[in-house]
Amino acid sequence: MAVSFIVVPEWQGSGSARAMRLVDGALAIREDLPPGSTTTLDVPLEAGDREGTGIHRFSSLRLVRERFAEAVAPLTDPVVLVGGDCAAEYAAVAHAVRRAGDAAAPAIVWFDAHPDANDVGASPSGDFNGMVLRALADDGVIDPARVVLAGTRSVDPAEDEWIAEQHVPLVRADRLADPTALVAAIAATGATSVYLHVDVDVLDPAELRGIGDPEPFGVSSDALLAAIRAVRARFTLAGAGLTQYSPADADAITDDAGTLLRIIGALARGGADAPAV
Repeated sequence: MAVSFIVVPEWQGSGSARAMRLVDGALAIREDLPPGSTTTLDVPLEAGDREGTGIHRFSSLRLVRERFAEAVAPLTDPVVLVGGDCAAEYAAVAHAVRRAGDAAAPAIVWFDAHPDANDVGASPSGDFNGMVLRALADDGVIDPARVVLAGTRSVDPAEDEWIAEQHVPLVRADRLADPTALVAAIAATGATSVYLHVDVDVLDPAELRGIGDPEPFGVSSDALLAAIRAVRARFTLAGAGLTQYSPADADAITDDAGTLLRIIGALARGGADAPAV
């Protein structure tokens, strides 16, 4: 299956002092993508304002969503988002769900150290990075019954409450070495296709230098790749995203390139270590 890559060097969803590194990360990954099937979105330079939403820099996030929708409208292949921040996943997931149709809504598999499930009222930061999955559910874009968390290990109290209320399954990092539990959790949603979100912080900090918000006891790169490939072998790909790569310098990019390329390859092609052309 061919895919189209959309590079979104967005940083406005993050409140980190290192947020601009997300731009560098997205553009670094772009260098290894096939030019003929890759589009780079024009992201505004300015931070933006809340527009009365309570979400920091929302005006820029809204503009990126609009530009993303325009960019993917003519595409017929599944889209693989390359961020940039997790906030860009709102538009990417929404596109995948629309493309699949209500009768074939995909499961949303969230490989992330954080569930990103705060709402505006409960968010400790006001940054959309930590709200995107919850916003997709609250806005009716996705059904929480089709969400599966994977490798999640840093959860705020309000997020924990929502996960329990919605009965969202969580496959912990130490269980991903054997993908059986993850595949079973996805199958239990009734979905036949998947959207695969990967925040690089799902990995153990020892696996990648460019993790901006590292959390200990993460997934090994081998386990993550095995999990993605097992899911791709069982379910149709509706779309995917790789986000939050935040390299400090060129040396980090060089050191991390192999791991990132293997993840992109697994998302795009399942068993391959190179992006689809």
